[in-house]
Amino acid sequence: MTIQKSERLLSLDVFRGITIAGMILVNNPGSWSTIYPPLKHAAWHGCTPTDLIFPFFLFIVGVAITYSLTKRKERGDDKKKLILNIVRRGAVLFLLGLFMAAFPFFKFDTLRIPGVLQRIGVVYIFASVIFLYADKKTIIYILSGLLIFYWAVMSFIPVPGVGYANLEPTTNLSAWLDNLLLSGHLWSSTKVWDPEGILSTIPAIGSTLLGIIAGYWLRSKNDQVGKTLKLFLWGNALMLLGYIWDGFFPINKSLWTSSYVLYTGGLAMIFLAFCYWIIDVKGIKWWIKPFQVYGMNAITVFFLSGLMAKGLYLIKVTSAAGEQVSLKTYLYTNLFLSWLPPLNASLLWAVTYIVFWLGLMWILYSKKIFIKV
Repeated sequence: MTIQKSERLLSLDVFRGITIAGMILVNNPGSWSTIYPPLKHAAWHGCTPTDLIFPFFLFIVGVAITYSLTKRKERGDDKKKLILNIVRRGAVLFLLGLFMAAFPFFKFDTLRIPGVLQRIGVVYIFASVIFLYADKKTIIYILSGLLIFYWAVMSFIPVPGVGYANLEPTTNLSAWLDNLLLSGHLWSSTKVWDPEGILSTIPAIGSTLLGIIAGYWLRSKNDQVGKTLKLFLWGNALMLLGYIWDGFFPINKSLWTSSYVLYTGGLAMIFLAFCYWIIDVKGIKWWIKPFQVYGMNAITVFFLSGLMAKGLYLIKVTSAAGEQVSLKTYLYTNLFLSWLPPLNASLLWAVTYIVFWLGLMWILYSKKIFIKV
């Protein structure tokens, strides 16, 4: 559907576009066995550039909430109607995530229930409702409470069947709860826990609340230099706090630890500060169009590119050796691996996939078609 442009922050669209392009890059290597280390998730504790992408997107969701809901909140629009609309949008995201997980075989007995879009939908609902009913100071208190609560629960509550609190992959409290409530419907790579699980969604809400706080600052009446400095300085402070907390509650994406929320949220603030300064303040825009195109249809390109990636594995063709292989394997082997070293071939496949989808999104952008849930 076509929508009219409302108040927008151009740097936020670009930040969103860069983040979605990063998601597609790391989700679509030519081969999962040949990936440059920065494009891999940390094995457990720690943080790679790839581990920044999802929290950056949740942070962006928070900033966007302030721009989409502030005026309606200030003029006293019916909160019940707003909440119904919020829940509808969150539910659509959740259902889109379930569809992606089920496609193309739709085996509901083993359907993975958690997932990226599912978490975005749930977090969007909770963060939006908090924004509607709380002021900035209260939101900071709620954020602090969520992070401290999650740290205390994960660090001190004994895990049933294990007998002690721990942060190991399969024996921590979050994994226990996932397996208790969602057994058989978890990430296929683990089967007994999920990186977008139930308990770890609590601190993920904090990542979006940090974005809401940043949105408050950007919408304030301060001058642009002051806004940029505030984002930059607080971003560095949050990174430092996250790094300190890492000493006894390690930075970990799969657990979405409280230190991870602060560390990645701080980096997101710094990145947004740079984008805001370069694009909205200094007006240096010659480079932004591809990312703006991605950012204006972010969920659309993430959803469709994910479906196509699955489809490329399903279509079978005959290789030069007479073997039946997936269309993905055939194209990757003949167009990339045939003349490049494995690591570079794998990376170039992912980059080509990004460019392919950029072309499709550019068509939508040129026709002013922006698909929103």
